[in-house]
Amino acid sequence: MESAIDHHTARALLEWQFELGVTDAIGDDPVNRYDLPGAAPWQQEKHVDRPDAADMPVARRTEDPVAVAEAAAKRAGTLEALRAALAAFEHCELKKGARNLVFCDGVAGARVMIIGEAPGRDEDREGRPFVGRAGQLLDRMLAAVNLSRETSVYITNVLPWRPPQNRDPRPDEIAMMRPFLQRHVELAEPDVIIAMGNISCDAILGRRGITRLRGNWAQGFGRPVLPMCHPAYLLRQPLAKREAWADLLSLQARLKGST
Repeated sequence: MESAIDHHTARALLEWQFELGVTDAIGDDPVNRYDLPGAAPWQQEKHVDRPDAADMPVARRTEDPVAVAEAAAKRAGTLEALRAALAAFEHCELKKGARNLVFCDGVAGARVMIIGEAPGRDEDREGRPFVGRAGQLLDRMLAAVNLSRETSVYITNVLPWRPPQNRDPRPDEIAMMRPFLQRHVELAEPDVIIAMGNISCDAILGRRGITRLRGNWAQGFGRPVLPMCHPAYLLRQPLAKREAWADLLSLQARLKGST
């Protein structure tokens, strides 16, 4: 008896076929090439029913995923309701390949809200943002300016589901998640936002180029936004940690100045 193949196994098999050069499907259903018809196709009688136009069903209108996201996000009156709205959102294909919805970590209502890019393998497994090596570095960075996710920081991502092979999110994926992200900020009510990495800056500020944007305060979602290099980038480029330290000092000064 054949056993059912789970989604991750099926996806791995599909990626293996792609690496072998299989790039296009030629039909929705398998075809037995040895099962020949009794007569040649041109000899078979063709009969096509042509119903009157009045009897034909009306084509179902395709939903705009961004509009659906905007309506769902707007209805959410609490963070828990927003989490539920994200869990019920079926228009993002990333959801099908992810183990968990990665919604948030830290203290809701904290003055500092950190917005990362998308979950990685560790985050997908645990259902929390920034728990891998990059998350450990982030915790050390926060501790250096007397902040922590346990007491004074709230953390989320632009995307709540892990992209396959940790690829960058596509523009359409960012667009459909942006209404949820904006509503997340409105409900969390932080004093300042830290945009970690290019994807976050794109979603919040509509701009990319983190090496140019970092350290320069901007406005996004009606709040001050400080772009910073993602901790994963700092792990690859240790020399950039000096600039990250300067950004943290700028954050600390901003918090002290607004108390």
